Amino acid sequence: MAQWQPPSELADQEEEGPVVLRRPMRESGELDITPMIDITFLLLIFFLVASVPDYQKAVRLPGARHGTGVSEQTSVIVSVFRTGGKGPAEVYLGDGRAGERLPNDPKVQDRKITQAVEKGFYSGKKTVLIKAERDVRHREVSRVAAAAARVEGVSLCLAVMEID
Repeated sequence: MAQWQPPSELADQEEEGPVVLRRPMRESGELDITPMIDITFLLLIFFLVASVPDYQKAVRLPGARHGTGVSEQTSVIVSVFRTGGKGPAEVYLGDGRAGERLPNDPKVQDRKITQAVEKGFYSGKKTVLIKAERDVRHREVSRVAAAAARVEGVSLCLAVMEID
């Protein structure tokens, strides 16, 4: 059995014991930026949620520099309106829905648009004005424009109708 020793002698024995060498800590050359990214996204979310947009402020848009007006008397007018479904757009020969409504078949629409533009061209109307409602798909307007452009010598003009 071990004998009792006073505490001062225990401290001496511990100091005299074997020396344990520890490896020095190496510093890593890499920087973990994950916390900075987290803080950045938290700040971004905070400012998006806390900001109050001013919807009442009017924005003055600059006028068109190179645009010119088109006379309705010297133009063949084709109006294009969106439909509720996935079918082709509603096409009218004339200004707005007051004109002649064309059937919903795209091939028939193209043929009738080309005929109307030819008739107008020979009567002195050298411009085709395509008025499209704001929500009409671009492919529908392009299809109508391609049908009108089959008549050589006409100028195509596009307009967007803002309907409330």
